[in-house]
Amino acid sequence: MRDLTVIIPVYNEEEAIRGTLDELLPLIEQNGWHLIVVNDGSNDGTEAILEYYTNRLRVIHHPYNRGYGAALKTGIRASESELLAIYDSDGQHRPEDLQRLYEEISDLDMVIGERAAGSRIDLFRVPGKWILTHAANFIVGNKISDINSGMRVFRRSFIRKILHLLPEGFSFTSTSTVAAMKMGFLVKFVPIQTRKRVGTSTVRQVRHGFTVLMLILRLVVLFSPLRIFIPVSIALAVLGVVYGAYVIATVRLTLANGALLCLLAALMIFFFGLVVDQISVMRRERYMYEE
Repeated sequence: MRDLTVIIPVYNEEEAIRGTLDELLPLIEQNGWHLIVVNDGSNDGTEAILEYYTNRLRVIHHPYNRGYGAALKTGIRASESELLAIYDSDGQHRPEDLQRLYEEISDLDMVIGERAAGSRIDLFRVPGKWILTHAANFIVGNKISDINSGMRVFRRSFIRKILHLLPEGFSFTSTSTVAAMKMGFLVKFVPIQTRKRVGTSTVRQVRHGFTVLMLILRLVVLFSPLRIFIPVSIALAVLGVVYGAYVIATVRLTLANGALLCLLAALMIFFFGLVVDQISVMRRERYMYEE
């Protein structure tokens, strides 16, 4: 059986973490896997609970809250196995689903748990996820079934090549999904069931909509900048031509200043988009060919 390291980021989950570990550890120990829990600066009773399990897993403590993605990066860098998995600490995930993802990895780079019908999903996040998913489909040019699922199994050799692109906040999973599919890695979605989380989410709901919009903008600029710059450039060029033709036909036989401004802006945006695209490619491929 291939070795696997499961990484659980945890922040203020004193109500959930004990149940999560008690449910997951039998599978971990049965398969001879490794478990790393990254305590991301919890200030409740989480740290005391984790101390009880130190002889059965590895605990890494952040001195302060750095973010979901930062906790995952810490776990990834501390792991040694080729196969890695991430798993939520709030009781939503089931160990049997993790086993299924592990069995599906085969020669793939990443297997993502797709939350199937009947899974528990917070309703307030549905609009944001719908917008984000459609934006990601536009960027990738393919259908993404579940962009930000928190349960997935992937290869260490794969994640190392994109780790520099991944943020330290909650958009780690969304960005890694888009990066994998946009950069040609092999990704598969496998249906899983999620349950109602235990305790209260640490995600600040007031900022959720703004965060989604900023994430979409970041993903577009990072992975497909020309999909934004070219349409804007074409729109300005068409506006300049139409306005210029209207002025020539109805007012005077000369190119209007407004039309000239639109055409120059279209040209500048087009070439600026080419520069941004080249920077994006260089950044994405920074570690692609490292062994």
